[in-house]
Amino acid sequence: MKKTRIRGAEVNTLVGVDTAVIGNVRFAGGLHLEGRIEGNIEATDSEARLDISDEGCVIGEIHVDTMIVNGTVEGDIHSGGRLILGDRAHVDGTVYYNVLEMAAGAAVNGKLVSRPQGEPLALEHQKAQAAAVDSPRAGIAADAKQ
Repeated sequence: MKKTRIRGAEVNTLVGVDTAVIGNVRFAGGLHLEGRIEGNIEATDSEARLDISDEGCVIGEIHVDTMIVNGTVEGDIHSGGRLILGDRAHVDGTVYYNVLEMAAGAAVNGKLVSRPQGEPLALEHQKAQAAAVDSPRAGIAADAKQ
């Protein structure tokens, strides 16, 4: 299969301006969208990349780690890697991201939810030590009781 490069990214699949895909799309490698997809988009590997051009439109949920969005998305975006919202990006939905870059002019009508990758830090609970009798606060508390 011949691969093309668009803006430095390797593209395996191109959905052209005059093309509409109705249904869910699963892909590996690079997907460049200039047309319309009415359905959910899911990458089958963590190395996959989705580029939505200015004319591109998705009506559905997106689950891709690395994305550049310059077009329209009507649905939630789930990005576990790097998400770039260009100056013409318009998102109607919640954006779940690990690393977000948002240009001036990008619009998100929904929530931005940070979901950093990596192991959660373990929290340790330690009992607070009892106040010493000779501390200044202990004296104030004792005076108040009298």
